[in-house]
Amino acid sequence: MEKYMLGKKAGMTQLFDENGIAIPVTVVDCGPLVVVQNKSVATDGYKAVKVGYGAVKNANRPHKGQFAKAGVESKKLLREFKTEAEYTLGQEIRVSDMFNVGDAVDVSGVSKGKGFQGTIKRYGQKGGPGSHGSMYHRRVGSMGSNTDPARVFKGKKLPGHMGAENVTVQNLDVVMVDGERNIIVIKGAVPGPKGGLVEIKSSVKSK
Repeated sequence: MEKYMLGKKAGMTQLFDENGIAIPVTVVDCGPLVVVQNKSVATDGYKAVKVGYGAVKNANRPHKGQFAKAGVESKKLLREFKTEAEYTLGQEIRVSDMFNVGDAVDVSGVSKGKGFQGTIKRYGQKGGPGSHGSMYHRRVGSMGSNTDPARVFKGKKLPGHMGAENVTVQNLDVVMVDGERNIIVIKGAVPGPKGGLVEIKSSVKSK
């Protein structure tokens, strides 16, 4: 069964293992998710579960119809994940139902926005001479030949908007799962700012 959960990044801290070694971890305030629709091979061509997450005051009319059909309150977000498990409409899915300590997970989120940045910060390129008079401290660098090809090739690393992109960090270990408070503690850093939405899935790669 593919495991799936939505949550908000609460922040980072550290835990200590039995040997007293500090482990950097990220705390995620998860779900609970509510089952809105069961998709089947016969009607949709694939088997999946559509879930809702987060409270919302006003939902648009198509979404209101989905929630009313499932008999649940309107939710802010709708997501779906493929699974062979069977769920009933309106069923609540908690983080402790999905994940256990030691599971390997992939975490996806929108990275922090950095605004317009140069190539040194954006791509880690080396700067020019730092002495006075060089006039080339943090500039892009050579653009290539001028007569031939007389253009800048596509894909050249140039200054531009940095961050605010969908990022996935793979193969992170689950350190702790608290079903009562509905939180999951993951080893390492995950994308996004505090309060940012993250998706947690079972890892697609084995370590």
